[in-house]
Amino acid sequence: MTDTHIVLDDTAMVAAGRGDLLASRLIHRAHAEAGWYLYAPACALVEADRERPGTAEHLAALPALTVLDLDLSAVLALVAETTWAQAHTRYAAVPTPERPAGAVVATADPQRWRNQPVRIMDLTP
Repeated sequence: MTDTHIVLDDTAMVAAGRGDLLASRLIHRAHAEAGWYLYAPACALVEADRERPGTAEHLAALPALTVLDLDLSAVLALVAETTWAQAHTRYAAVPTPERPAGAVVATADPQRWRNQPVRIMDLTP
């Protein structure tokens, strides 16, 4: 079985905070099943909390969610972008030694990712 790596963008985080069924299922699956991993880029977590206060604290407390720090490589990837949340999410989805196939971006706004070099998981009902 291959591992499943999913990066939540800020819209997916807000949806999870509002109790969205699909986002909640992702969180449950990452908690209950081996090989499922969820990530929250720090910049996207900030934007989600601005949209819906309390979201960052709620999501950061989930044991199945890994918050991705803004390290130097991520900073260098962000400098040319206008939205840090989207840029950090895209950066988190690219292949790494830990995630050779990269990660899928879970989003409640799939149009935002049109023409972007990422695979998406549409959380809209």
